[in-house]
Amino acid sequence: MNKDHIIIANWKMKLGINETIELAKKIKDKFKKIDKGEVVVCPNFVALMEVKKILNGGKIKLGGQTVFWENRGAYTGEISPDILAEAGCEYVIIGHSERRKYVLENYEMIHKKVKTVLGIDNLIPIVCVGEDAKERKTDRRDFVLVDQLQEAFGGLNILKNQQVIVAYEPIWAIGSGVAIEPSEAEYAHKIVRLALNDIFGMQTVDNNFRIIYGGSIDTKNVENFVDLENLDGVLVGGGSLDIDNFYKIAQAIIG
Repeated sequence: MNKDHIIIANWKMKLGINETIELAKKIKDKFKKIDKGEVVVCPNFVALMEVKKILNGGKIKLGGQTVFWENRGAYTGEISPDILAEAGCEYVIIGHSERRKYVLENYEMIHKKVKTVLGIDNLIPIVCVGEDAKERKTDRRDFVLVDQLQEAFGGLNILKNQQVIVAYEPIWAIGSGVAIEPSEAEYAHKIVRLALNDIFGMQTVDNNFRIIYGGSIDTKNVENFVDLENLDGVLVGGGSLDIDNFYKIAQAIIG
């Protein structure tokens, strides 16, 4: 498996189509000299094809912000894994905390999405887990993370050639401008790894999984995360919308 560090830009619903196109052009130009790690951008669905045209032949990879658990059918408003792959996506975010909050996505749905995405060649799931502020205050984080991972992955088999990314995103930190303390992130990532080891075995986790952090990463705090033992990359929201800031974050993470 490719174990290079990875930086993923989640543009959410922050940009219109023209704004997305302009940012994609800037990123392709700005990142053309970077030859380490992986860089992924996740634009809105309407702009996917245009962004693919811009990035085509470059080093930046394309991802979707969410996905449905069926490949075909009467599911108005949804988008399937094979359509994402046809559009040029190599990654897709599954179970982002904002979807769990605003559209009531739960881990039964997340499990079905992961299973379906794993059935598509060359489409890598980015599965999000993380506790909210109340769960953090009541010291339930460890139990929450283990439960979320069990619900997302329980009963699934990971084949030798399949890749999976788990994004730890403490919900209380997302969009707050305040990232988690690096030592706390390191501990949470260790819990994630141990839980995955219990589900799949250490060898599979070492070979097929990457664990990344998401939650108010910016140019001021990214250096604090670079040397964490269990950090394979970052998922960046607002910090990815400014090309210079995103480039600085990427340089810190992937060199």
